[in-house]
This record gives sequence, structure tokens and C-alpha cells, in this order.
Amino acid sequence: MPARLHHERIAHAGAAPRKWLALTHGIYGAGSNWRSIARKVTDARPEWGIVLVDLRQHGKSENGAPPHTIAACADDLAALFAELGGVTAVAGHSFGGKVALATRRILDLEQTWILDSSPSARAKTLAGLDDPRDGTVIRVLDFMARAPRTWPTREDFVRAVVGEGHDEGLARWLAMSLLPDPAGGVALRFDVAALREMLRDYQAVDLWDVLEAPGHDVEVVIAAQSSTVNAADRGRLAAAPPHVHVHYVEAGHWLHIDAPARVIELVSARLP
Repeated sequence: MPARLHHERIAHAGAAPRKWLALTHGIYGAGSNWRSIARKVTDARPEWGIVLVDLRQHGKSENGAPPHTIAACADDLAALFAELGGVTAVAGHSFGGKVALATRRILDLEQTWILDSSPSARAKTLAGLDDPRDGTVIRVLDFMARAPRTWPTREDFVRAVVGEGHDEGLARWLAMSLLPDPAGGVALRFDVAALREMLRDYQAVDLWDVLEAPGHDVEVVIAAQSSTVNAADRGRLAAAPPHVHVHYVEAGHWLHIDAPARVIELVSARLP
């Protein structure tokens, strides 16, 4: 049974959108990471609304039943879209980009957005996870595996993450996933084993057949300063079929933080 996904609707003030873009996040994130961009896109395109979605095991969504895979996440999205109605496009960043692409396999939508996410499988173990921040993803996962589940305060958690060699901005972003603990203090929301399963599947799944299959438009946004979409991927995208449109943004992997104005401009211009 699909996980019930927390979602937030964003629309221009006074508008009644005819169509909705579902937008989701990367690993350790939440739909709210994209709230500022969503508001500005809907201001520019008031006929569109945006649904910010938390994937299973993230934010305020249900954990969902195993297996915790890209396909399971896509099934979760499909169930949500059926419930909401009106969702005609899907977008995802990083891990969420591969989920969006897998959703294209099972739903007939107008458009799919892949935001600095590779369709390729990576022939590596999880310990060698490709990551645009030199192993940050796996180092954070390892930290969470050995860290206490509860913390007296958010600041204690932030100090611990910084003490592991991560920057304070990342630490505070991760702290957004701390929840109040009934016994006092705050608790880490993540199930490390489930996240490890999700990341392993992200590495293992190849979705080029979905991206290249004829159908609705696929908008591929590459962060030019990121290694997530590597040279081999970029070469293959350069020869992609006409329904695949490739855009470069001068930014690192967190392109919504590094270059929000360009992302807003691009999405606003390219929505049907």
C-alpha cells in the first residue's frame, strides 16, 4: 500500500489554478525546501499551482511499507495525484528527480522536470556513493547511524553535526528534520536503514529508457558546477530525442539555493 504523503499547495493570491505541478526534494530534504521558489513561480504563472510533496521517510509523510525504492516512491506519488486531481506535471531534485522520472513511466502527464539528477545507475557500493559534496550524503548517513536518536535541543544537534566536519548551513538544514520527542528534547526523524535502502536503489536503477521513450516533454536541468550529472550523462543528453530539453544553470547541486532566480525564470518560462 502506498505511503500517504504530506503535501502543501502553493498558489498565487486569488488565483484558481487549472493545473498543478508536483515538486519534490532530495534525500534528507522536504518539499518545504522549495517553498520560496514555488511562490515566485506561481506569481509568474498564476494559472499554475505547485504542490510541494514530502517523499516517504521524509518530512511529515508516512514512512511507508518496504521495499523503500524509487518505484515505491513513484507509486506513492501516483496515489497522491489520483487523490488530488489536476496534477499534470512533476518535478524532483536530486533523489526526487529520479522519482519524478520513474513516475513518468506509470503516469501520462504533460511534463517531467529532472533537477540535477542523473538517470544512470552508478556501478558503486553505497560506501562509494556519488555525491556532489565529496561524500556528504554518505558521511551524514554514517553520522546518523551512530548518533543518539534524541537530543536535548536543536543546537546540541547542530553542534554535533558541525563537529563531524560539516558546515553550519548543512547542520541547520538537517536540524529541520528534528521533531519534538514526547520524553523531552528533539528526535531525529530519519530511519537510517530505510534511507540506506533508498540510496542503494537510487544508485542501482537506470531510467534512461524512461527518459528517452517518446511521450511528454522532459526538462532536464543540470547544475553546471555539480558532478551529479557526469560527463557521460551530459554526452548522452546532448543526443537525446527532441522531447528532452536540457538546460544548464550556473550553480552547485543545491541550485535552488545557489541560483534561485535562474530556476524560477526557467520553470516559469518552460511550464506548458
